[in-house]
Formats: sequence, structure tokens, C-alpha cells
Amino acid sequence: MDKTEILKRVDHTQLKAYATWEDIVKLCDEALANETASVCVPPTYIKRIHDTYGDKINICTVVGFPLGYSVTEAKIAETRQAIADGAREIDMVINISHVKNGMYDAVEQEIRALREVCRDHVLKVIIETCYLTEEEKIAMCKAVTNAGADYIKTSTGFGTGGATIEDIRLFKQYIGEDVKIKAAGGISTLEDLEAFMAEGCDRIGTSRAVGLLQD
Repeated sequence: MDKTEILKRVDHTQLKAYATWEDIVKLCDEALANETASVCVPPTYIKRIHDTYGDKINICTVVGFPLGYSVTEAKIAETRQAIADGAREIDMVINISHVKNGMYDAVEQEIRALREVCRDHVLKVIIETCYLTEEEKIAMCKAVTNAGADYIKTSTGFGTGGATIEDIRLFKQYIGEDVKIKAAGGISTLEDLEAFMAEGCDRIGTSRAVGLLQD
């Protein structure tokens, strides 16, 4: 797979708590120069990016991030504001506590609620695989599919583990045909990028892809 094809599937990411505007400008300029799928940024920077770059850049942001246990109403409010500020893609974190309590229907209902707010905007659902059993991962594949989300995503990058090839293969078995896969967390080499894409990931969330491919 050539460099251009890889970068078109990368969400160029900067989600550190201490990210400065200078960091965000660097991220956006790199994304534009390399034609990445999007920039994935903290909600606080969405409007400033949109005001600066307009529609030249596809803005992705996070909701309920990184722990996922915000109440649904708070996630709805975050999503509405993000879209109003100029985000086109939303990466939401599920309520992991609900999953551990076996409340799979509640998780599905929350995803549905954000799907309604997103409308024609892209909705990705982070299930944070490092905390889930295989049974729970399968249940989340079904919840994401039933709720009509666009993507299932492995990880926040802030948990105890990131994306694994084994989880991607599990997803492919249990998600619906209209659901795509995003891998994120710990993807740090060119070999990682190629391996996850070869397994069928439509998007990769990473801060390293541009630098790796320039090197």
C-alpha cells in the first residue's frame, strides 16, 4: 500500500490534555499537506480550527472522552456543540460501566441518541476493548450495529491497552455489513499501519503516521 493510500485512511490525532494551539496548527498543516482523512482534536479547538481553516480540513472530535461514564444528556450536549462549532465526525466513548453491569440495551440506546444528533455526520463508537471480555466485545459489536453507527473503534489510547489484530478479526465476525472499523491506540510503526489496514480497518487513529511516512 502506498503512502498516499495509507494517509487517506488516517485520523491525524492530537488529544493530549496539554495540547497547545501551536500543536494544533502543526497537526492541521500536516493533515492538509498529506491529505489525511481528518484531524482528531479536543472539542475546545474545533471552532478555532474551523474559523482558521474553514472547510479545507475535516474535523473529528471526541465525546465522553476518555472514560465514557458521562450521562447521556451530557454526551448529547457535547455532540450538538461540536457539530455547531464545525466538527463533521464524532468519536464517542461508550459507558463502560454499563457494559460491565450487563446493561447492553442502555449502551445501544445511548448510541442511538447520539446517532440522532449526528444525523448525516459520521459517528464512531469507541468501546475500549482493553477493559472488555470477548462476550462484552461481541455484545458491543451488536449494539453499534443495531444503533446505526458508522464505525466501531477499538480504543481511546488512554486505557490500559490499544488496538490488537485479534480484536479487529473479532469485530469483522460480529459487526453488520454497514459498520466500518477504526483502530486506535498503540499504533506506532509503519508495519502496524499496514497490518491493521490489511485486516480491513477503514480508519486508523494515530499521531505518528505522518512522521513515519515522511521518514
